[in-house]
Amino acid sequence: MATGTAALAAQIDAQIGQPRFAAARWGIAVASLDSGRILYAHHADQLLQPASTAKLFTAAVSLAELGPDYRIPTRLLGDGRIRHGRLDGPLVLYGMGDPTLGTAGSADWADRLASQLATRGVRRVRGDLIADDSYFTGPPFGSGWEAGDLQSGFAAPPSALSVQENVVTVTVGPGARPGLAANLDFAPADARPSLSGQLTTGAARTPSDINLYRAPGDAGLYAFGTIALDSPPQHFRLAVPDPALLAGRQLRQALAREGIRVSGKLRVLHWPQDDTALLAHADTLAEVLSPPLLEILQRGLKRSQNLYLQNLLLNVGARAQATAAPAAEAGFKSTEAWGIKALHALLAKIGIPPAASLLDDGAGLSRSDLVTPDALVRLLEYLAAQPYAAELRDALPIAGRDGTLINRMRGTAAENNVHAKTGSMTYVHSLAGYVTTADGERLAFAIMLDNDDPPAEDPRASGDLDAIAVLLANFRGSR
Repeated sequence: MATGTAALAAQIDAQIGQPRFAAARWGIAVASLDSGRILYAHHADQLLQPASTAKLFTAAVSLAELGPDYRIPTRLLGDGRIRHGRLDGPLVLYGMGDPTLGTAGSADWADRLASQLATRGVRRVRGDLIADDSYFTGPPFGSGWEAGDLQSGFAAPPSALSVQENVVTVTVGPGARPGLAANLDFAPADARPSLSGQLTTGAARTPSDINLYRAPGDAGLYAFGTIALDSPPQHFRLAVPDPALLAGRQLRQALAREGIRVSGKLRVLHWPQDDTALLAHADTLAEVLSPPLLEILQRGLKRSQNLYLQNLLLNVGARAQATAAPAAEAGFKSTEAWGIKALHALLAKIGIPPAASLLDDGAGLSRSDLVTPDALVRLLEYLAAQPYAAELRDALPIAGRDGTLINRMRGTAAENNVHAKTGSMTYVHSLAGYVTTADGERLAFAIMLDNDDPPAEDPRASGDLDAIAVLLANFRGSR
């Protein structure tokens, strides 16, 4: 247990100075929230990849620009003139970026919209059902996201019409005997893509070789390889290529359950298609709201859910674009770029220089994201001074208790004490948040490790980050 800053520095130096980190880079900053003093700094002004600790910046700007109680609407739009139970013209499902549709608490979103429409007396729609996600302008992925990640569930496409987290779970099971096609099930079933390839059942007690591939920009799924006859079912989480289409399908089913017939077809409208004329005379016929923003943040930060934080940055960008002076910007700027612009404005107010925080996206998936440990700590200091500070602190993973820290630092002074955002990518590990020392001093810290490629037999680097957090929890020193 360190009893002074010199002893604490010696212990941390010993932890990060191990020979196995000779080719890696550490950056660490630790500051007291009570006195403002710096307890420890190592390359605190060096730019490093933050991975998912970048989500703290998105949390800050979304709370600042939208507010902790903001609820994101999803609307049904159409001509409000309803005659004899008939709505003439298209019915538009208009998304505004709620990432929670179809999850706990909003699983019945489509039925609620259909019920509200029925309450208005609509029994027939003479026109198409249009799923419109063009509220967000820009490609359906974050800047800097790697093409190889885009079919994976953790890189599900951000969309103004997101449903069931834009993920489809594929369950692969063996057929009845070797040589037969494998069984593939999809949940939700209406997210089943077109299938190509040959995924077959192999002999018992042979290695399985399951391959699922979707080319960027292609909605079809290629499945090939083998699964052993005696293999248990294997589960894979893949990104849904067109979330708006899936949302439209689910709404169409809900309308049918409500007895509302749509005479036209289901269509989707994506950026850069223009919906100005479509919406010019549209009224809101039904609406569902997301949970409050602070609750969305809690869900997103605990699980490090990339879609939630990217969609929140895009919500900030949409708000910034809508409120900007007409001639404020020349040329096209994506919704994401507007969100980053709002983030830069906030960081300037906090006093974090532009060169200390170079972020492309809201989730931390971009390999181009760079921040300094000092910038992370200054951001945490700012957040700790806001009216929602206690709620945001509890929204972070808690060591040994929940979220991405549920199995870490158990049985130490950091358990149920460290509240921190994790970050992990290949060669990158980070941890940033809050801890209270053994004598009650409140600290903000950022621990970042880049370019770490340990041998397979070495312990995981997350344990070394945890060890430093435990040193902080055990620290005793005069304030």
